[in-house]
Amino acid sequence: MSSSSPPNSVKVRVLQIEGITDPETGKPGKSIKLVQVRQRSQQPFFAGSMGSSDDAGIIRNIMQQFQSMGLVPMGFEIRQPKLNLFLTESEYDLLGVRFEVNEVYDMILKDGTIRFSKSTEGI
Repeated sequence: MSSSSPPNSVKVRVLQIEGITDPETGKPGKSIKLVQVRQRSQQPFFAGSMGSSDDAGIIRNIMQQFQSMGLVPMGFEIRQPKLNLFLTESEYDLLGVRFEVNEVYDMILKDGTIRFSKSTEGI
């Protein structure tokens, strides 16, 4: 299966969205924190240490549930701060992207622009 991510993109996950007030204008806005997401090799630390494959499957399922809630254990996913956006409500509307916490996006960098598209590749 070939990767569907553009070669000039970085995978980012929405870590936090909060309402803010612009200190200069007093207008409402949003603070959006994005972290870079990179997968480590698919060799979980518990592989080979379990008594049966059923145990490994149960643990893998629990870890996936933690990951879906944003509670990612160390060693499964590397998260590095990448971008903090501070936008007024009108700027957020102009951006045309409705960010959701824990959603993964391809942040595409090209010709002096930054564009976001919802990632179609599994994380």
